Amino acid sequence: MFIAHVTFTTSAADRFTAIATLRAEAATVRAMSGCIAFTPFADGTTGIGILHEWQSAEAFAAYTTSPTFAETGRTLRPLMTAPPVSKRFDATLIEAVD
Repeated sequence: MFIAHVTFTTSAADRFTAIATLRAEAATVRAMSGCIAFTPFADGTTGIGILHEWQSAEAFAAYTTSPTFAETGRTLRPLMTAPPVSKRFDATLIEAVD
């Protein structure tokens, strides 16, 4: 499994637009081949995060080169107050507990 944790900041005034953009994209991303989870979240008054889970790094790479990713970037990047931080992990699922 491939996991990416992306965080970025916006102004407090732009936070709603950023979250709304990510929520609008969520269904499309979740329908992409290899996507296990796409979870946008707010962190404090200006922080935004996205937790990605993908079946492979290749599936994530296909997402990052997709028109959906490009379109979202065109909306979000002007709202960011600093460059995004992306941490990427190669993970093994040990257990899923419901």
